[in-house]
Amino acid sequence: MSERANEAKNITRRTMLERGAGVAAVGAASALAAALSSPPAVASVSGAQGRDASSNSRGATLPTVVAGVRFPDSELARAAVVFARKVSSGALFNHVMRTYLYGSLLFDRRGVRYDRELAFIAAVLHDLGLVKAYQTPNEHFEVDGADAARNFLRGRRMPAERVEVVWDAIALHTNVGVASRKRPEIGIVSVGSGLDFTGTGLQQIPADALAEILAVFPRAGFKQDALDNILSLCRTKPMSVLMHPFAEVGRRHLSDFQVPTVEDLLLAAPFEE
Repeated sequence: MSERANEAKNITRRTMLERGAGVAAVGAASALAAALSSPPAVASVSGAQGRDASSNSRGATLPTVVAGVRFPDSELARAAVVFARKVSSGALFNHVMRTYLYGSLLFDRRGVRYDRELAFIAAVLHDLGLVKAYQTPNEHFEVDGADAARNFLRGRRMPAERVEVVWDAIALHTNVGVASRKRPEIGIVSVGSGLDFTGTGLQQIPADALAEILAVFPRAGFKQDALDNILSLCRTKPMSVLMHPFAEVGRRHLSDFQVPTVEDLLLAAPFEE
Protein backbone atom coordinates (compact mmCIF):
# COMPACT_ATOMS: atom_id res chain seq x y z
CA MET A 1 0.00 0.00 0.00
CA SER A 2 1.36 3.45 -0.91
CA GLU A 3 2.36 6.03 1.70
CA ARG A 4 -0.51 8.28 0.58
CA ALA A 5 -3.01 5.43 0.94
CA ASN A 6 -1.70 4.63 4.43
CA GLU A 7 -2.02 8.26 5.42
CA ALA A 8 -5.59 8.41 4.10
CA LYS A 9 -6.45 5.23 5.96
CA ASN A 10 -5.07 6.61 9.21
CA ILE A 11 -6.93 9.91 8.78
CA THR A 12 -10.17 8.05 8.07
CA ARG A 13 -9.71 5.84 11.12
CA ARG A 14 -8.90 8.82 13.34
CA THR A 15 -11.91 10.73 12.05
CA MET A 16 -14.19 7.78 12.71
CA LEU A 17 -12.85 7.39 16.25
CA GLU A 18 -13.29 11.09 16.96
CA ARG A 19 -16.82 11.01 15.62
CA GLY A 20 -17.56 7.88 17.62
CA ALA A 21 -16.26 9.44 20.81
CA GLY A 22 -18.23 12.61 20.08
CA VAL A 23 -21.43 10.64 19.55
CA ALA A 24 -20.86 8.76 22.79
CA ALA A 25 -20.29 12.02 24.67
CA VAL A 26 -23.38 13.64 23.16
CA GLY A 27 -25.46 10.57 23.97
CA ALA A 28 -24.30 10.56 27.59
CA ALA A 29 -24.93 14.29 27.92
CA SER A 30 -28.40 13.93 26.41
CA ALA A 31 -29.29 11.16 28.85
CA LEU A 32 -28.05 13.27 31.75
CA ALA A 33 -30.03 16.29 30.56
CA ALA A 34 -33.16 14.13 30.32
CA ALA A 35 -32.63 12.84 33.84
CA LEU A 36 -32.25 16.38 35.16
CA SER A 37 -35.50 17.47 33.52
CA SER A 38 -37.57 14.45 34.59
CA PRO A 39 -39.10 14.04 38.06
CA PRO A 40 -37.08 11.43 39.99
CA ALA A 41 -38.44 8.78 42.29
CA VAL A 42 -39.24 10.01 45.80
CA ALA A 43 -38.23 8.18 48.97
CA SER A 44 -38.79 8.97 52.60
CA VAL A 45 -36.19 10.83 54.62
CA SER A 46 -34.23 8.82 57.16
CA GLY A 47 -30.70 8.48 58.44
CA ALA A 48 -28.89 11.72 59.11
CA GLN A 49 -31.03 14.24 57.20
CA GLY A 50 -32.17 17.13 59.32
CA ARG A 51 -29.67 16.48 62.11
CA ASP A 52 -27.31 19.25 63.14
CA ALA A 53 -23.77 18.38 62.16
CA SER A 54 -21.17 19.32 64.73
CA SER A 55 -18.05 20.94 63.31
CA ASN A 56 -16.26 20.03 66.53
CA SER A 57 -16.94 16.30 66.11
CA ARG A 58 -15.86 16.50 62.47
CA GLY A 59 -12.72 18.42 63.27
CA ALA A 60 -10.84 19.45 60.15
CA THR A 61 -12.17 16.58 58.04
CA LEU A 62 -15.00 18.51 56.36
CA PRO A 63 -16.85 21.77 56.80
CA THR A 64 -20.36 21.48 58.26
CA VAL A 65 -22.18 23.00 55.26
CA VAL A 66 -21.12 23.88 51.72
CA ALA A 67 -23.34 25.87 49.36
CA GLY A 68 -26.27 25.33 51.69
CA VAL A 69 -25.87 21.54 51.65
CA ARG A 70 -25.29 19.94 55.02
CA PHE A 71 -22.97 16.97 55.33
CA PRO A 72 -24.23 13.99 57.36
CA ASP A 73 -22.29 13.68 60.60
CA SER A 74 -22.91 10.05 61.47
CA GLU A 75 -20.01 7.85 62.51
CA LEU A 76 -20.36 5.85 59.29
CA ALA A 77 -20.39 8.96 57.11
CA ARG A 78 -17.23 10.22 58.78
CA ALA A 79 -15.57 6.82 58.35
CA ALA A 80 -16.42 6.82 54.64
CA VAL A 81 -14.79 10.24 54.23
CA VAL A 82 -11.63 9.17 56.04
CA PHE A 83 -11.44 6.00 53.94
CA ALA A 84 -12.04 7.74 50.59
CA ARG A 85 -9.55 10.48 51.38
CA LYS A 86 -6.90 7.91 52.34
CA VAL A 87 -7.12 5.80 49.18
CA SER A 88 -7.91 8.47 46.56
CA SER A 89 -5.86 11.11 44.82
CA GLY A 90 -6.69 14.67 45.80
CA ALA A 91 -8.44 15.27 42.46
CA LEU A 92 -10.53 12.10 42.82
CA PHE A 93 -11.51 12.86 46.42
CA ASN A 94 -12.64 16.36 45.50
CA HIS A 95 -14.66 14.89 42.62
CA VAL A 96 -16.62 12.53 44.86
CA MET A 97 -17.36 15.38 47.27
CA ARG A 98 -18.55 17.62 44.44
CA THR A 99 -20.68 14.71 43.23
CA TYR A 100 -22.63 14.73 46.48
CA LEU A 101 -22.95 18.50 46.55
CA TYR A 102 -24.14 18.86 42.95
CA GLY A 103 -26.56 15.94 43.19
CA SER A 104 -27.97 17.14 46.50
CA LEU A 105 -28.36 20.72 45.28
CA LEU A 106 -30.29 19.60 42.22
CA PHE A 107 -32.55 17.23 44.13
CA ASP A 108 -33.08 19.65 47.03
CA ARG A 109 -34.09 22.43 44.65
CA ARG A 110 -36.71 20.08 43.17
CA GLY A 111 -38.06 19.14 46.57
CA VAL A 112 -37.04 15.49 46.39
CA ARG A 113 -36.94 13.64 49.69
CA TYR A 114 -34.14 11.15 50.17
CA ASP A 115 -31.93 9.48 52.75
CA ARG A 116 -29.06 11.95 53.02
CA GLU A 117 -26.67 9.59 54.76
CA LEU A 118 -27.13 6.91 52.10
CA ALA A 119 -26.69 9.38 49.25
CA PHE A 120 -23.60 10.86 50.87
CA ILE A 121 -21.89 7.54 51.54
CA ALA A 122 -22.64 6.28 48.03
CA ALA A 123 -21.25 9.46 46.50
CA VAL A 124 -18.12 9.44 48.64
CA LEU A 125 -17.33 5.80 47.77
CA HIS A 126 -18.51 5.76 44.16
CA ASP A 127 -15.10 5.79 42.44
CA LEU A 128 -13.22 3.17 44.47
CA GLY A 129 -13.01 1.13 41.28
CA LEU A 130 -10.47 3.65 39.96
CA VAL A 131 -8.15 2.85 42.89
CA LYS A 132 -5.71 0.11 41.91
CA ALA A 133 -6.02 -1.69 45.25
CA TYR A 134 -9.67 -2.47 44.51
CA GLN A 135 -9.42 -3.41 40.84
CA THR A 136 -10.06 -6.96 39.64
CA PRO A 137 -8.69 -8.23 36.32
CA ASN A 138 -11.88 -8.04 34.27
CA GLU A 139 -14.81 -6.35 36.03
CA HIS A 140 -16.03 -2.91 35.00
CA PHE A 141 -14.63 -0.29 37.35
CA GLU A 142 -18.16 0.53 38.54
CA VAL A 143 -18.61 -3.06 39.78
CA ASP A 144 -15.16 -3.12 41.38
CA GLY A 145 -16.04 0.08 43.21
CA ALA A 146 -19.44 -1.22 44.30
CA ASP A 147 -17.86 -4.41 45.65
CA ALA A 148 -15.17 -2.46 47.53
CA ALA A 149 -17.80 -0.19 49.06
CA ARG A 150 -19.92 -3.18 50.05
CA ASN A 151 -16.96 -4.80 51.83
CA PHE A 152 -16.13 -1.56 53.61
CA LEU A 153 -19.71 -1.01 54.79
CA ARG A 154 -20.26 -4.63 55.81
CA GLY A 155 -17.14 -4.36 57.95
CA ARG A 156 -18.82 -1.46 59.75
CA ARG A 157 -22.11 -3.37 60.13
CA MET A 158 -24.30 -1.21 57.95
CA PRO A 159 -27.65 -3.03 57.52
CA ALA A 160 -27.64 -5.24 54.42
CA GLU A 161 -30.54 -3.49 52.72
CA ARG A 162 -28.76 -0.13 52.99
CA VAL A 163 -25.51 -1.61 51.72
CA GLU A 164 -27.33 -2.83 48.62
CA VAL A 165 -28.64 0.68 47.86
CA VAL A 166 -25.05 1.94 47.96
CA TRP A 167 -23.95 -0.96 45.75
CA ASP A 168 -26.59 -0.13 43.17
CA ALA A 169 -25.77 3.59 43.27
CA ILE A 170 -22.10 2.92 42.54
CA ALA A 171 -22.59 0.13 39.99
CA LEU A 172 -25.08 2.24 38.01
CA HIS A 173 -23.53 5.67 38.35
CA THR A 174 -22.30 5.88 34.74
CA ASN A 175 -25.72 4.83 33.41
CA VAL A 176 -27.86 7.86 34.20
CA GLY A 177 -30.74 6.59 32.09
CA VAL A 178 -31.18 3.65 34.47
CA ALA A 179 -29.98 5.26 37.71
CA SER A 180 -32.42 8.14 37.43
CA ARG A 181 -35.31 5.65 37.35
CA LYS A 182 -34.21 4.09 40.63
CA ARG A 183 -34.45 5.49 44.16
CA PRO A 184 -33.21 9.07 44.54
CA GLU A 185 -30.09 8.07 46.49
CA ILE A 186 -29.03 6.17 43.36
CA GLY A 187 -29.98 8.97 40.99
CA ILE A 188 -28.12 11.60 43.02
CA VAL A 189 -24.78 9.86 42.52
CA SER A 190 -25.28 9.44 38.79
CA VAL A 191 -26.55 12.97 38.19
CA GLY A 192 -23.95 14.58 40.46
CA SER A 193 -20.98 12.67 39.05
CA GLY A 194 -22.19 13.22 35.48
CA LEU A 195 -22.50 16.95 36.04
CA ASP A 196 -18.96 17.14 37.39
CA PHE A 197 -17.64 15.01 34.51
CA THR A 198 -19.41 16.65 31.56
CA GLY A 199 -20.88 19.89 32.90
CA THR A 200 -24.38 18.91 31.80
CA GLY A 201 -26.89 20.65 34.06
CA LEU A 202 -24.35 23.12 35.38
CA GLN A 203 -26.68 26.00 34.52
CA GLN A 204 -29.01 24.74 37.26
CA ILE A 205 -26.37 25.36 39.94
CA PRO A 206 -26.52 28.97 41.25
CA ALA A 207 -23.33 30.92 40.55
CA ASP A 208 -22.63 31.60 44.23
CA ALA A 209 -23.13 27.94 45.14
CA LEU A 210 -20.81 26.84 42.32
CA ALA A 211 -18.12 29.28 43.43
CA GLU A 212 -18.31 28.01 47.01
CA ILE A 213 -18.16 24.35 45.97
CA LEU A 214 -15.13 24.95 43.76
CA ALA A 215 -13.40 26.96 46.47
CA VAL A 216 -13.82 24.19 49.05
CA PHE A 217 -13.29 21.26 46.66
CA PRO A 218 -11.29 22.64 43.70
CA ARG A 219 -11.03 20.65 40.49
CA ALA A 220 -7.24 20.38 40.91
CA GLY A 221 -6.56 18.95 37.46
CA PHE A 222 -9.55 16.60 37.53
CA LYS A 223 -9.85 16.32 33.74
CA GLN A 224 -6.31 15.02 33.30
CA ASP A 225 -6.60 12.81 36.40
CA ALA A 226 -9.79 11.26 35.03
CA LEU A 227 -8.25 10.73 31.59
CA ASP A 228 -5.19 9.10 33.18
CA ASN A 229 -7.46 6.76 35.15
CA ILE A 230 -9.42 5.79 32.06
CA LEU A 231 -6.27 5.08 30.05
CA SER A 232 -4.86 3.08 32.95
CA LEU A 233 -7.92 0.83 32.86
CA CYS A 234 -7.58 0.47 29.09
CA ARG A 235 -3.92 -0.53 29.41
CA THR A 236 -4.03 -2.79 32.47
CA LYS A 237 -7.45 -4.48 32.17
CA PRO A 238 -8.62 -3.83 28.61
CA MET A 239 -11.41 -6.42 28.60
CA SER A 240 -13.05 -4.57 31.49
CA VAL A 241 -13.96 -1.81 29.04
CA LEU A 242 -15.50 -4.15 26.47
CA MET A 243 -18.78 -2.49 25.37
CA HIS A 244 -18.04 0.37 27.77
CA PRO A 245 -17.70 4.07 26.77
CA PHE A 246 -14.12 4.06 28.05
CA ALA A 247 -13.17 1.81 25.12
CA GLU A 248 -13.48 4.82 22.80
CA VAL A 249 -10.76 6.56 24.80
CA GLY A 250 -8.51 3.53 24.49
CA ARG A 251 -9.03 3.36 20.74
CA ARG A 252 -8.21 7.04 20.34
CA HIS A 253 -5.04 7.11 22.46
CA LEU A 254 -3.53 3.59 22.48
CA SER A 255 -2.11 2.24 19.23
CA ASP A 256 -2.11 -1.36 20.49
CA PHE A 257 -5.64 -1.32 21.96
CA GLN A 258 -7.26 -4.52 20.69
CA VAL A 259 -10.65 -4.56 22.43
CA PRO A 260 -13.33 -5.40 19.84
CA THR A 261 -16.15 -3.03 19.04
CA VAL A 262 -19.83 -3.88 19.34
CA GLU A 263 -19.84 -4.34 15.56
CA ASP A 264 -16.92 -6.79 15.82
CA LEU A 265 -18.80 -8.83 18.41
CA LEU A 266 -21.98 -8.85 16.37
CA LEU A 267 -20.31 -9.96 13.15
CA ALA A 268 -18.21 -12.60 14.96
CA ALA A 269 -21.25 -14.25 16.56
CA PRO A 270 -21.12 -18.00 15.61
CA PHE A 271 -24.37 -18.20 13.70
CA GLU A 272 -24.96 -19.18 10.07
CA GLU A 273 -26.92 -16.56 8.15
